[in-house]
Amino acid sequence: TWIQFRGLHQPEILEAVGVHYGLHPLMLEDILNTGQRPKTEAYENCLFTVLKSFREGEREVWGEQVSIVLGANFVMSFQESGGALFESVVVRLENKLGRLRRMGSDYLAYALLDTIIDHYFEVVDLLADEIEGIEEQLVERPETAILAAIYQIKREILYLRKNIFPLRDVTLRLGKGDSPLIHENSRFYLRDLYDHVIQINDAIETFRETATSLLELYHTSVSNRMNEVMKVLTIISTLFIPLSFLAGVYGMNFKYMPELDFRWSYGIFWAVIAAAAAGMILFFRRKKWF
Repeated sequence: TWIQFRGLHQPEILEAVGVHYGLHPLMLEDILNTGQRPKTEAYENCLFTVLKSFREGEREVWGEQVSIVLGANFVMSFQESGGALFESVVVRLENKLGRLRRMGSDYLAYALLDTIIDHYFEVVDLLADEIEGIEEQLVERPETAILAAIYQIKREILYLRKNIFPLRDVTLRLGKGDSPLIHENSRFYLRDLYDHVIQINDAIETFRETATSLLELYHTSVSNRMNEVMKVLTIISTLFIPLSFLAGVYGMNFKYMPELDFRWSYGIFWAVIAAAAAGMILFFRRKKWF
């Protein structure tokens, strides 16, 4: 028997089912408290596993808590929302010759866990595309808006890491535990699930390092742009220092100043100015300052 709960807005029904199947009150409390850390616990007559299911929303990654109770001949799944999370499992169950119909409740619990973890790969792929897009923007044109996108990616990565990293212990315990509710032929599939979780955790750790590198790349790009601007301003200022000196000297209102009465003084003054500017530009070019 598979009992599927979509939404936790009617706790009285949950309590009635818990009494009927002999579920521990602490288990029911963990199901209703949707802020649980991923874990698996063995009770007297069942195994209780809680984890997060993730989706890529319009602006950010969001998750809902999913609880799975495995008994000797029943499985219960409790979703925080009313979405059709396990629709693919329902389709597989409709095939009367499929493996899900031939094997026991432990394999059905594995199929539910596998469906959730498969969605993790989709979210990881979307995050990889977002990171790649941000990296391209940083190389082409680092803008202030990109900084907000980088921080958003970092928050999503930390959120995923917080809720996926503990799944290593959960899947390891399910695959190598000694619970009589899980048969040996199902443990092979659970160990494969552990390998998938390891792959996802490795990808998330890579994304975490990449996000930090993107932040450093942004600050480096901004600093480089600022250095280019300061270099241009410094060159302009340096060019005008001797020109301003000459203009200041010949702008003094002394009556007996040399060259004031000379006919070609004005032309010579501009020739000296042009020669000084050209000489400094040539000097900067030879030094490869610009």
